[in-house]
Amino acid sequence: MIAKSSQNAEPEPLGRTSRPRAHHFRGSLGRFATGVAIVTFDGATKRHGITVNSFTSVSMEPPLVLVSIARNTRAHDELAGRPFSVNILGAEQKQLALHFAGRSGPEPSWVEGKTAPRLPNVLAYFECTPWAAYDGGDHTLYLGEVVDFNYRSGDALAFANSAFTTIPESQLGMEDLL
Repeated sequence: MIAKSSQNAEPEPLGRTSRPRAHHFRGSLGRFATGVAIVTFDGATKRHGITVNSFTSVSMEPPLVLVSIARNTRAHDELAGRPFSVNILGAEQKQLALHFAGRSGPEPSWVEGKTAPRLPNVLAYFECTPWAAYDGGDHTLYLGEVVDFNYRSGDALAFANSAFTTIPESQLGMEDLL
C-alpha cells in the first residue's frame, strides 16, 4: 500500500470547523480575484454605503443582480426592502472602497439616482429595486431588479489575496464581447 503525500491529499470536507480552519477557508476564497463594488442606499435615518466584492449578475430578463451582505454589517438590516445601487469601482477609487469599509476619510459626494443614491464617476453602476432576499448563513443575498445602469471606460479596481490590484481595461476584452 502506498500512502499519499500530504501534498496530494484530498482536502478535508467542510463543515462547522475550528477558527484556524475557517481562516484557511477564507484564505482559499481570497485566491479568487473579484471586482470591488459599493452598495449604496438611503436607510431610515441616513445614507449608507457598504464595500463588497460579492456581486454577480443573475438574469438578463428580467435584469437581476445579487449582492452578498454580511449580517454583522451595521447597515445590513436597513437594506432589507430598500432600493439600492451597486457602484463598480475604477482602479483610481481605492479610497472610496476603504471609506465604505470603515476607514476614516473625507465624506464622498453623491449622485441622486432615479431609485437610489449612487457615487459619481464609478466604472459602472446598477440602480435596483428590491426583488428578493435569501438567507446565506452569516450573509444575506439581496437580489435587485436593475432599473437603470451605465458604464464608462477605465481600469477596474480588483481584490485578490487580501490586497487591492488593478485590472487594465485592455485586459477586460469588452470590445471582443460586443
